[in-house]
Amino acid sequence: MTKKDLKIVFMGTPDFAVESLRALVGGGYHIAGVVTMPDKPMGRHGNVLQQSAVKQYALSQNLPVLQPEKLKDELFIAKLRALQADLQIVVAFRMLPEIVWNMPRYGTFNLHASLLPQYRGAAPINWAIINGETETGVTTFFLTHEIDTGRIIRQKKLPVAETDDAGAVHDALMRIGAGLVTETIDLLIETDGNIETVPQNALYNCVENLRPAPKIFIETCRIDWHQPVVGVYNFIRGLSPYPGAWTEIINPEGVAVLFKIFAVEKRKEAHLYPAGAIRTDRKSFFDVAVMDGCIRILSLQIAGKKRMSIKDFLNGTKIDNRWKIR
Repeated sequence: MTKKDLKIVFMGTPDFAVESLRALVGGGYHIAGVVTMPDKPMGRHGNVLQQSAVKQYALSQNLPVLQPEKLKDELFIAKLRALQADLQIVVAFRMLPEIVWNMPRYGTFNLHASLLPQYRGAAPINWAIINGETETGVTTFFLTHEIDTGRIIRQKKLPVAETDDAGAVHDALMRIGAGLVTETIDLLIETDGNIETVPQNALYNCVENLRPAPKIFIETCRIDWHQPVVGVYNFIRGLSPYPGAWTEIINPEGVAVLFKIFAVEKRKEAHLYPAGAIRTDRKSFFDVAVMDGCIRILSLQIAGKKRMSIKDFLNGTKIDNRWKIR
């Protein structure tokens, strides 16, 4: 069987998945259909429907698109089965029921943005940076009942620089992930589906040694200024540019203003300032004290406004050392 004969159904939603789909189309693979999320209501009144990034690309390539509300819906299952896929590929989609992932003869494999079994879950890129990892990567694995636990097919590693934020790592993994997807397909074709895989439990001795990557909520993103400088620094870059680490600044009258912080520098130094104390010349720098140093803020976004440099922020805000952050 050649890549033009192998019928593939691709499942994904965001930009991260588009890169893999683009690699498949550009590589001449046979895409029988694309499954993505239903269009989302957008706008103030919810009367504008926003297509997913995957749908937009699929339509530009004249690929058939399915958008099920429920993955166990009988009509969707019938349409999916009618595509007669030999293989299904999942990149940044939803958890699939067995009736879906067990349908093709070559099975269904997923591209995950971590070196499994580490960082199973919805936000592997964010949590790897928050935890200060110096290396991450991508993994292809076959789907099974438990999420992100299937047998590993292949992995590719990516070094993480101390200055990388989640956006930079996301883009790098998106690119190498697309290559790993095509490499995995080629191996499946070459072996007629009898590819060697590795069970994840062979890669760790104790479940307690695994680091999870749970979904991130607004509450998760609040900065704890009582943490060490390295921890605060990693937390901010691990959530930048999305969803964004946030905090509140309190003026001398006690009024709180929420803002997100996107870029910072860490400065480890001894001082006697309490956590959250502000040091600024009101022109060019804005430092926040933590237990063993300070965080110098470089760019931020006040609620309801656009992202701005710290100089623009200080130029438009009459701030001094009496203000506090909490």
